[in-house]
Order: sequence, then structure tokens, then C-alpha cells
Amino acid sequence: MSRPDLTLSLQFADKRHRAQLPRHKVIRWIRAALESDAEFTVRIVDADEGQALNRDYRHKDYATNVLTFDYSRDPLMADLVLCAPVVEAEAAEQGKELVAHYAHLLVHGALHAQGLDHEVEADALIMEAREREVLAALGFADPYGA
Repeated sequence: MSRPDLTLSLQFADKRHRAQLPRHKVIRWIRAALESDAEFTVRIVDADEGQALNRDYRHKDYATNVLTFDYSRDPLMADLVLCAPVVEAEAAEQGKELVAHYAHLLVHGALHAQGLDHEVEADALIMEAREREVLAALGFADPYGA
């Protein structure tokens, strides 16, 4: 079976982690989570932009790690917005390598774009199992492990 094609626009409004997110790795991580061809924009933002987007679109007035804006499922089109300072702080708090946390959040966002969710416990179990499977195939540890 061939791997899905991915058209990617990679944007760095916050450039602090640019070196950890080379285009070829971001493509590899997202593509591993895809079930079909897709077009994604990934934007790395600062805390102000992350907070504004979360407030305006989710009505939650704080910066969060990743936001997924899915526009179409056929063809799959979505934006993933990752807040660099939040991702960095979470990685440090959880004792994870920054690159592994970014990979997890990109896979997580790509799965959201395809309709998976974690608001209900049964759905969360399915989504987390898929995340573990994808990340293991990419050589990363279980993101939910101790």
C-alpha cells in the first residue's frame, strides 16, 4: 500500500524551534498518521497568537499546545497551529524530548483532522491507541507512558 501524499505549508511565526522541525520530518510525522492524501498548513506560533486563536475559536482564554482547524475531509484539508512556548513547557514538565513532543502533537492534530477525538472516554482510548501505534512506527516512545 502506498503512503498518502501530503502537501504541506510550514510556517514559523515563532522561530525558536525551527531547527527541531525540518520540513522533511514534519511531513514524515503527519503522513504516518494519514489515511488519505491531504493538504495541511502547520504554523508554529507564540503565546499571544496561540491564546488569541484559542480564545476566538474555542472560547478558552489561554494558549494551548495544538489547535486543529479541519476544513474538509474529502479532500482532507486542515491547519495545525502549535504554540511553541506551551509545547516547550509541556515537554520539560513531562520529561520528554522537545522533538518527540512535537511529533506527538502533529500526529495528534492530524488524527483530529480526520475525525478522531478524545472528549469521550471510549473515543479517547481509540485515539490514544492510534497515536501510540503511529509514534511507535516512527521510533518514538509511548507519549502517554510514565
